[in-house]
Amino acid sequence: MAESQVFEGIAGSAERLDVFAAALAGVTRSRAGALVKDGHVLVDGAAQAKAGYMLKPGAAVRVTVPVAAPATVAAEDIDLDIVYQDADLAVVFKPSGMVVHPAAGNESGTLVNALLRHLDNLSGIGGEIRPGIVHRIDKDTSGLLLVAKNDFSHVALSEQIRAHTVKRAYRAIVIGGFRQDEGTVDAPIGRHPTDRKRMAIVPGGREAVTHWTVLRPLRGATLIEARLTTGRTHQIRVHMASAQAVPVPGGGRPAAACLPPGLHPPPHRRGAAVRGPAGAALYLLAGEADGVRRNGFNGELKMENDG
Repeated sequence: MAESQVFEGIAGSAERLDVFAAALAGVTRSRAGALVKDGHVLVDGAAQAKAGYMLKPGAAVRVTVPVAAPATVAAEDIDLDIVYQDADLAVVFKPSGMVVHPAAGNESGTLVNALLRHLDNLSGIGGEIRPGIVHRIDKDTSGLLLVAKNDFSHVALSEQIRAHTVKRAYRAIVIGGFRQDEGTVDAPIGRHPTDRKRMAIVPGGREAVTHWTVLRPLRGATLIEARLTTGRTHQIRVHMASAQAVPVPGGGRPAAACLPPGLHPPPHRRGAAVRGPAGAALYLLAGEADGVRRNGFNGELKMENDG
């Protein structure tokens, strides 16, 4: 029978509890916050109910990740492109229009529903509605996602994402042209100060860095590749709006209607590079977005072992 996982550490400096707990247990910050709220995080032996509690240097932190409850999300017979899989992880292609995991308004038809149908084992760190989910991409974005098959690989993959060693490349269509062939946008992202449904560049937001390259001009638009150092909600759209003054379509705004006919607006995760828990380096490449080349998904895989 599986047992709860326990992680212990000493704070080396003043730091938010949820940030420290997330790094210690190898979970997302939101998951760490939920663990704090549920009483699974102790500071110097006492439960601390506030995720934003500031740790003092030398504070002893104990995080208990309980065994995941049996999944209440139902497996559904949904087609799923599995680009690669081994005993520890899988790489799957998420089409545009599919939500990653169940949430209010999207209780079924999600990637998780498909994963439960096609894969026998999934990690439990993400909770019962997010089994195997290490990271996400937006509903309207197509591309590759890493899926953890066990808690060991979930922690290993989460650590790589946190350390920015997972390389992520996207392709997107931006209305108009660029004055330069490449550039970098380093600007913090947070909720728009007046429209809380939108993300924007705001002082005090979370760090966000996007490197972009023009691939080729299109009729009234530009095909770019964006390489993300961080992964913030709508990061490409927000940063390209900054670099271009016109947002990338697909973010719930009417800009998509301005695209020339035949172009598919949402961003597309083109490729990912990640190191498997066993040490092998995986380089994965997904086909072009449907709107750029209408021949469907064509998955390619290259594996190298550095050992």
